[in-house]
Amino acid sequence: MKKSLLLALESSCDETAGAIVKDGRDVLAEFVASQVDLHRAYGGVVPEVACRAHMECLLPGVDALFKQAGVTPADLDAVAVTNRPGLIGALLVGVSAAKGLALAWDTPLIGVDHIEGHIAAAALAEPRLEAPYLALVVSGGHTNLYLVRELGAGRGGMECLVSTLDDAAGEAFDKAAKLLGLGFPGGPRIEAAAKSGDGSVYDWRKSCLPPDGVNFSFSGLKTAVMYAARGRAGRKGPLLLDDAGVADAAASFQESVTNALVTRTLEAAERHGVKWVALGGGVAANGYLRAALARAAAEKGLEVAIPPMSLCTDNAVMIAARAHELFVAGVRDTLSLETVAR
Repeated sequence: MKKSLLLALESSCDETAGAIVKDGRDVLAEFVASQVDLHRAYGGVVPEVACRAHMECLLPGVDALFKQAGVTPADLDAVAVTNRPGLIGALLVGVSAAKGLALAWDTPLIGVDHIEGHIAAAALAEPRLEAPYLALVVSGGHTNLYLVRELGAGRGGMECLVSTLDDAAGEAFDKAAKLLGLGFPGGPRIEAAAKSGDGSVYDWRKSCLPPDGVNFSFSGLKTAVMYAARGRAGRKGPLLLDDAGVADAAASFQESVTNALVTRTLEAAERHGVKWVALGGGVAANGYLRAALARAAAEKGLEVAIPPMSLCTDNAVMIAARAHELFVAGVRDTLSLETVAR
């Protein structure tokens, strides 16, 4: 396979990340600057705050990457950057920086779809992965199931089969955690609380599986959590649940989301006759989901590719991995590369 040395940048939401990666796998240097502490006071990501933080740390981070990797801009084969989907302002910061660097260094530019980066993370983590396979991408902004027909394909090689009709699973985690008084970010707070809870106390599983028999839905689940925690009027003030009740609600929420994700994935695997299922995205860091998918897939005779935690949350290594595939496929972008929120 054609070799490459790529600088990759990721700024689609609330992590500023960069990496210098050789041949799509050999990580020479990387950084991830989390903004969790900046947004915690607001209970969610504030786009303007995210943009300012990206601007402050992106270029200093790039300078540090070259020192750590022991290479120079002249050694690069391309500059890769996430250009879709995400918060439009946050994307613009990263894409503008990438364009400026590519122009200054006279280096090719490659735009990368953030979701395709999450899919590439699974292939990066599991060399045995074989196409065609299903890729479940679950994050704060996306809950989609893709059919990947060819490993290392150029643009257009993936088909979205299943999506969410309303909220993404990660968004539901954040909002449910807020309703239960657990704080931000919701994913790890829900998972921690659920460990001491009983997931069978509330049967909310059907609310996540719409009658179309194909897609996901999580808005009704959020409403159910609100009723349990705040009453039908959604009143403010003290919770109606004690600590044990919060744990049970968290466990029931986690069970319902996981059941929907696993159920739809295995249904699609059977329809399309694949042998492999891959998992990616920030919610893929949830230990309960990881174990449930692996267990259910094994019962159906399916192999599962699940990235390590560091490749589940937003990072630039996955962007470099996908960019390498595009580079090998001959994909190059111009300085007119657009940013797309959805």
